[in-house]
Amino acid sequence: MTSNPMLRANVAENVMLDSKPMTIQGAVNKTLILVAIVIGCAFGTWNICAQGFMDKGFLLMKVSAIAGLILAIITCFKPKVSKITAPAYAVCEGLLVGTISYLYNQAFDGIVVNALAITILALVVMLFMYQQRIITATPLFKKVIFISTAAIAIFYLVGFIGALLGHPMTIFNGGLIGIGVSLVICAVAAFNFIIDFDFIEQGERNNIPDYFEWYGAFGLLVTLVWLYLELLRLLAQLSRRR
Repeated sequence: MTSNPMLRANVAENVMLDSKPMTIQGAVNKTLILVAIVIGCAFGTWNICAQGFMDKGFLLMKVSAIAGLILAIITCFKPKVSKITAPAYAVCEGLLVGTISYLYNQAFDGIVVNALAITILALVVMLFMYQQRIITATPLFKKVIFISTAAIAIFYLVGFIGALLGHPMTIFNGGLIGIGVSLVICAVAAFNFIIDFDFIEQGERNNIPDYFEWYGAFGLLVTLVWLYLELLRLLAQLSRRR
C-alpha cells in the first residue's frame, strides 16, 4: 500500500506546463483504463488458481507484490513516467488481487462480491460528499489523513517484519479488537478518496501537465485496491464470528 496524501498534494508544486493541461475527464478516463487492467489481470490469476495451479498463483502474487511496490515508489517520486508505470502497476495489482480474492472466496463464499459492492459504494458516497462539499480537503483534513495513513503503513511494516521472523499478527482472527482496527483502516482508506478527488480537481484548475492525469488515476487506483483488500479482511473477520 502506497498512499501518501501529502506527497500527492505537493508533487505538482512548481511544475512547468510543457504539454497539454490536465483535465478531470482525462483523469477519469485514465482511471477507467487502470481499473480495466486490474480486473482483466485479476480474472487471469483467479482462473489460474481455479484450474488448480495454486503454486503459479502464489508465485505471481509474490512477484507482483514486490514489483508493484517498486513501481508505486517510482511513480510517487517521478510522476512524469506515470503514463508507463501506472499501467504496469495496475497489472501487478491485478495479479495480486486475483490470487488473494480467490483465496478469500474459497474460505468465505460470496465475500468478493460483497467487498466489491462496498468498495464501489464507498467511492460513490465519497464522491458525492466531495462534490457537495460535505467533506472538503482542508489543510487540517489532509494532515490528519496523512498522519493516519502513515501510522497504518508503519503498522503494516511491523506486521510484515513479524511474519518474516515467524511471529505473524493474530489480531485479525475475528476478535473485536481486530474488527475495530479493520474498521478504522477502512475508514482512513475511504477518506483518502477525498485527497484523490482534490488532487485531480486542483490539477485541472492549476493547469498542470497532462501526464498528471495518469498520476491522479494512479492515486485513485491505490486507494481503491487498498480499500477493497481491507474490506475483504474485515468481512472475513465478521464471517468468523457467525
